[in-house]
Amino acid sequence: MSHYRQMQTFAAVAQAGSLAAAARHLQQSQATVMRAIAALEARLHNTLLIRGPRGVELSPAGEQFAQSCRQILEQTEQAERSAAGLHASPEGRLTVALPLLMDLQVFTPIALAYLEAYPDVHLAIRTSDGAPRLLKDGIDVALVVGPLPSSSEFALPLGTVTPVVCASPAYLAKWGRPTTPDDLKSHRTVMSTSPGYEAQWHFPNSRTTRLLKPAHVLSCTTQRAAIHAATLGLGLIRCMSYEAHDELHSGLLEAVLTDFASPGVPAQLIYRHGRRAEARVRSFIDFATPLLRAHPAFAG
Repeated sequence: MSHYRQMQTFAAVAQAGSLAAAARHLQQSQATVMRAIAALEARLHNTLLIRGPRGVELSPAGEQFAQSCRQILEQTEQAERSAAGLHASPEGRLTVALPLLMDLQVFTPIALAYLEAYPDVHLAIRTSDGAPRLLKDGIDVALVVGPLPSSSEFALPLGTVTPVVCASPAYLAKWGRPTTPDDLKSHRTVMSTSPGYEAQWHFPNSRTTRLLKPAHVLSCTTQRAAIHAATLGLGLIRCMSYEAHDELHSGLLEAVLTDFASPGVPAQLIYRHGRRAEARVRSFIDFATPLLRAHPAFAG
């Protein structure tokens, strides 16, 4: 088996986490896959896979080699596609990663407009609360709020988003409008318990940041549910401005304590390869960037 095929086989095992699953993906026997990995380890004089009762895991050397394999295989595929003229027009699967709630509040209309302009592209949207790993997770473009996960990608600034405390007009009419963070002691709040959302609320205070932990009357497993509860008048909620953009814009929620708001957080599009990126990536970047920059959710 050629060195290139050995790399393809190892990359498949690394991604699948199982010799049997990789064999099915490659349409080979498990014995063939095992021989290929054994030959690769012998050639490199190193252990790449740690075999155990629950399957296989990558050794430290295997982790590093798997990343190198993905880069080489991807670059080879891109070179072949470019030579075949496949960069000429956008087509194929485009995977875009977004923060939670960004799809509903901001991205969906832009995605529909892009697909209408480029009907040969299949758009796959992933939402998560973690930092995107473009190469490892097979992501073409990611919208990142906050610090960038690494410096290896190209980044385009979109604007800023801000933390905001808000409540429904009905709640404010009944419980009053807080004017300082200290007023939160006499208010009801709702919160999300999903990863990334803290029970403590941050407010700038001179040169430091003041931390408060308001008592909550409802905790939800998702931020979307917590925001919905706030629109029904259950209590105050703290969220990022884009997470409740539609509710704030329509008047279902009103921002309070704006004089005590934390600084804005940058929002950026990240991708790899710059101008050498495939047509579907370049077309999406060129199409979506001006629309996202113009969106009021990124006005800060």
